Amino acid sequence: MAGAAAAGLALAAGAVAAAGPWDSGQRTAERVRAGARERTGGAHHGQAPPAPAPAPSARGVLAALSAPAGASEDGLPQALAPLLNAPGLGPQPAAAVFDTATGKQLYGERADAAMTPASTVKIATAVAALSALGPDHRIATTVVAPADGRTLTLVGGGDPTLDKDGLRALADTTARVLRGRGVTEAALTYDVSRYSGPETHPIGPNENLAPVVALMTGEGRTDGSDSGPAPRTGDPAGDTARTFAALLKERGITAAAPRPAAAPQGAAEVARTLSAPLSSLVERMLTNSDNDIAEALARQTAVAAGQPASFEGASRAVADRLAKLDLPQAAAARFADGSGLDRDDKVTAELLTRLLARAADPGRPELRPVLTGLPVAGFTGTLRARFGAGSSGTGLVRAKTGTLSGVNTLAGTVVDADGHLLAFAFLAANTPGPDPAQRALDRLAARLAGCGCRSGSPSPAS
Repeated sequence: MAGAAAAGLALAAGAVAAAGPWDSGQRTAERVRAGARERTGGAHHGQAPPAPAPAPSARGVLAALSAPAGASEDGLPQALAPLLNAPGLGPQPAAAVFDTATGKQLYGERADAAMTPASTVKIATAVAALSALGPDHRIATTVVAPADGRTLTLVGGGDPTLDKDGLRALADTTARVLRGRGVTEAALTYDVSRYSGPETHPIGPNENLAPVVALMTGEGRTDGSDSGPAPRTGDPAGDTARTFAALLKERGITAAAPRPAAAPQGAAEVARTLSAPLSSLVERMLTNSDNDIAEALARQTAVAAGQPASFEGASRAVADRLAKLDLPQAAAARFADGSGLDRDDKVTAELLTRLLARAADPGRPELRPVLTGLPVAGFTGTLRARFGAGSSGTGLVRAKTGTLSGVNTLAGTVVDADGHLLAFAFLAANTPGPDPAQRALDRLAARLAGCGCRSGSPSPAS
C-alpha cells in the first residue's frame, strides 16, 4: 500500500508539473488559456487586454492521457461492486464511471436513478452558468443618480462576494462625482429588484446560506469568515446600504438613512464595481462548496435566459441550459435550488458524469473551470481532510462533495493507473452517518485512481 501511495503521489506531481503552475489547487495556466479562448459576457471597460499567449494546460495533459478507442472496462465491476456494497452507503447507492476521451460509460449501477445529489448539484449550476454567460462575465454593483445628483441609488446586481473594498471603490467614485457637481448631501436608496420571489431558502434561515438577495456584502456573514457555515445577517441589503452611507460620510457626502426603492427612470450610472470573473466564482463555489455563490449563479443563469431570477426561474433556466448542451438526462432532473441544500433536487449519476465530461471536452474551454474548481483529495477545499497520505487517491482525485443528513455523494475526475481520465459519480441515500459514508465514497474514488481495471486486472484496495 505504501508503494501504491508513493506511486500515486509521484504521478500527481508529474501531472502538476505538466499542467503548469498551480495556485491554491487551481491550474493557473489552464484557467488563463480557457478564458482567452472565448471572451464572452462581462462588462466592457475601454479596450480589452490582449489575450495571453497559449500556455501549458490540462488540455494537452488530457490528450496525452486519453483512452484509446475500444479500451476494455471489464475489470471495473469486479473492482467497484464490493466497495459499492459497503454498509456505509445505505441500501441502494448509485454509481457511474465515464471515459471522457471516448464518451463511453464504463460502469453503471442504478446510474439512471434520480437521487438527491446534495452539493454535487453545484456541478450542474456551474456548467449552466458558464454556458449561459461565459467565463469572463462579471457581476456589476452600481450607483446611479439623476442629473442633479441629489438622490443616489445603490443597485445590486447579485454579487454575493461584494466586499468592503468594493464598497470603498464605489464610495470613492461617487463622492468624487458629487463633489464635482457641488453636491455634499443626497438621499440614498437601494435597489434589489434584480431578484424576485422568496428571499429565504426553503430550508429556512440557517448558517449555510444568507437570504438570497441581489445586494449583499461578504455573503451576509457577520463573523468575518469567507467560507463554511457562519452567522448571517437577516438584512444583507440594508446592512450593505448603511455601510455605503457611512463610507460616503467619511468622504464628505452626507446621505440620509437609506431605504429600499427602485432606481428612478433616467438615472445615470455614477459608479460601478465588478465581481471576479465567473470562472473564478465557479472555482470558489466548487472548492469551498459555497452555497451563496451557487444560488447567485443559478439566478444569473435565469437572468441570461429571460426567466424570473427566483428559485423557480433559476430551476427552469438551469434545466433548459443543460438540455441545450445535448444532455437529455437533464430533462428528468429537478433543480429546486442551485446549491443542493434542497432535498427536492434530483439528478442521476449518469448526468453528473456527463456534465464533467462536457467540462473536459477540448471543444468547450468555457466550461473548464468546472474541473479546475474541484477540490483536490487531501489538499484543498472540502477534500482537504479526506483521503490521507496512505490513499492512492490523494492528489489525484478531484471531486465535489455532497452532504445532507442521510445523503452523501461524491462526483469528480481521476486519472487511473492506465492514464485514462475518468469522470465518476457516487450517490448514496439513507446512509447511517457521514463518517462511514465518506470513507466508503473515498475508497471508491481511490480504487479508480489506483486501478488498471480496464485491462481486467484490478489493483488492490487502497
